Amino acid sequence: MMEITICSSVTFVPQIIKVRKDLMALGFSVNIPYFTEKIIKNEITYEAYLSQRKKQGGDILLRQAESIDLIQRYWDFIKHSEAILVLNETKNGISNYIGGSTLMEMGFAYGYHKKIFLFNPVPERGERMHYVDEILNMNPIIINQDLSIILNSLK
Repeated sequence: MMEITICSSVTFVPQIIKVRKDLMALGFSVNIPYFTEKIIKNEITYEAYLSQRKKQGGDILLRQAESIDLIQRYWDFIKHSEAILVLNETKNGISNYIGGSTLMEMGFAYGYHKKIFLFNPVPERGERMHYVDEILNMNPIIINQDLSIILNSLK
């Protein structure tokens, strides 16, 4: 079974859950963010996660409260995956958003010579998206929400 890791802002939980289901239907084993797993298992609600994140000005306290290293967890997932899928949706008014953690995860995948798929096009360069050159340099494959491209590219 081919393994793929979804890299994404956890604020995209509904999309992550849908894409995970669609990838599983295509025969993939799918790794997802830790807090998305907790939401699926009803250990925390999506609304509670977003509320705590907003109240704290980020999710660092939520991350630190966990007994595992979330960055190392994703490093390991990516190391054992055939590819990553960056779920880059609109966030805070930025179309095709790729945040800091996701950019790091793309770097991990690039370092491991894994294929990098973008769900949507590369974000436009701007004050808050100033690392577009780094994204482009990793040669991501833009699938424009067509998951069959991933399946066909990994055969």
